[in-house]
Amino acid sequence: MLTVLIADDNADGRELLRDHLEAWGFEVLEARDGQEALINAARYLPDAILLDVQMPRLDGFSVLRKLREDERLSATPALAITACAWNGTRDRALQAGFNACFAKPVDFRALRDELQKLLRAAFSEQPQKA
Repeated sequence: MLTVLIADDNADGRELLRDHLEAWGFEVLEARDGQEALINAARYLPDAILLDVQMPRLDGFSVLRKLREDERLSATPALAITACAWNGTRDRALQAGFNACFAKPVDFRALRDELQKLLRAAFSEQPQKA
């Protein structure tokens, strides 16, 4: 089972994402802020990470920078989730290295499609085991 880490300081937002991801067959990990996201990512090495852009302790951009510095997590698909897509945050997120960016409220069909595409690509790039 593939694992997705959700990092969002809003409990309702995490719950909504978790419900959809679990219905799609993912195992879900959660973090309430950026620092907790880094700890959980390093501990569990999820297959994909959904990061709220605006979180306490470390924002999504700071978390992404640290993830990309960790060779175990540097290629992990990371998707930005933001309530501020209208003010250039989407472009900034993609330039920062997020694989995709979704505005709140999230279009769950588009999120599922993007996650599937990114995970297929990530797993096809991994060396095959003998």
